[in-house]
Amino acid sequence: MGRFTVSALLLACSLTAAAAFDVNEVALGMSETDIRAKFKEANCRELEWPSRAADRRCDDSRVKVGGIDASVTFYLKQGAVEGVDVRFEKGQFERMSKFLGARYGKPAAEKSNALGTTVEWKAKGERARLSAEQGRRRASLLVWRGVFEDEIYKVR
Repeated sequence: MGRFTVSALLLACSLTAAAAFDVNEVALGMSETDIRAKFKEANCRELEWPSRAADRRCDDSRVKVGGIDASVTFYLKQGAVEGVDVRFEKGQFERMSKFLGARYGKPAAEKSNALGTTVEWKAKGERARLSAEQGRRRASLLVWRGVFEDEIYKVR
């Protein structure tokens, strides 16, 4: 195998590894047991409303993500993480963006306008969106797969 081929394979592997969207090493598809192993204080329970996106949630209001104080909610369907919502102080947006860029790789899109700022990553049916809206004190990171974002708050 030539040098170029080996280099290309290593680059492809590193890009694939960077595309795994996780929060403190809990990735989409993992279980409630995995969440509890990383987030000892997580409160897990049935979802309060009927939704096609999830049937359980695990919340922890005192976590650090990239060294930033945050709260996190993991949404599970049939025992697997389908979505993750991280909330943190809006003043930490740039710091979080740099942390996620190093972890997730180059963003697929970045947008800033009068309504706020958004940074998005996409890979293999999974997405991550970092956003800060004008007039809000908190910013958020939403990580999901499939139709989670469209379905989570639709009450059935």
